[in-house]
Amino acid sequence: MYRYYHEHHSLCAVLGTLALLLLITPVTASAQSYRSGQHVEPAFEGWRPNPDGTFSFMFGYMNENWEEEPSVPVGQDNFFSPGDADRGQPTHFLPRRNRFNFEVTVPADWGDRELVWTLNVNGVERKAYATLRQDYLVDNMVIASETGSLGAGTSSPESRANVPPVVMVQGDLVRTARVGEPIKLLTSVWDDGLPKRRRDSSNTAEELKRRMERPPSRVTVGKVNGLFLSWNVYRGEGKATFNPPLPKPWEDTRTSANSPWGALWLPPEVPEEGLYEVEVTFDKPGSYVLWARADDGGLYHDGYVTVHVSE
Repeated sequence: MYRYYHEHHSLCAVLGTLALLLLITPVTASAQSYRSGQHVEPAFEGWRPNPDGTFSFMFGYMNENWEEEPSVPVGQDNFFSPGDADRGQPTHFLPRRNRFNFEVTVPADWGDRELVWTLNVNGVERKAYATLRQDYLVDNMVIASETGSLGAGTSSPESRANVPPVVMVQGDLVRTARVGEPIKLLTSVWDDGLPKRRRDSSNTAEELKRRMERPPSRVTVGKVNGLFLSWNVYRGEGKATFNPPLPKPWEDTRTSANSPWGALWLPPEVPEEGLYEVEVTFDKPGSYVLWARADDGGLYHDGYVTVHVSE
């Protein structure tokens, strides 16, 4: 599994102000983050069996940048081996950690072979190695746990009963558009209502007040339960703007982020009959694959639309 560990530092309370500042400075420097220029780390998240006897390898990534969204076409800098270089992987990489971003199906007789995803971003090459080792077996509870959505409710009947939402993109899955002219995306999302929203609208003010008053050292990063839909570019070298703005699927842990990992984020209201309407506009011509993810706080389901954009 792909893990990130953070080293915690403590300072003696009897130190004077000057000494305290001197001690804090190197810690801050070592925890430096970057807007751009850094690499993307591919990640093998695990595997699960399919009803037809095949297996699905599950991949994600960590983009070390907070702002840069590199585009890396399938080829010498973005490929799988052995076999086909193109296994449906993204070529557009969102910021920071993106778990369970896509799956690759391998045959029932895969055995003990490795499937390797190689990425070279900003001059740094990294690889993720996928195997059918038993300790990488994934089920819905593991997925919910890996995304940080379970908290103390890991063994609750509600968590075990949860099933993924279902995304259905209405209309043609291959479309045409022109630069600067919006097209409409209508998406139907069904969910079983589990897990229940962690922050109900009836106690929003109380919940926000409690979180704001919590000492910083006790704030933990965890995903907020609540159904949401997100649209993003999965493949394509230009920028797509979605209106209205939708929550981010990536782990933006900043306090006011429009992301389930943001400290003050509230789940948006589900539209009537679960129909989400959004317009998307492109800034340059090309072929794009747009990615829709419905996430209920624990599990997810994806849909895709290809858009060919002309001048």
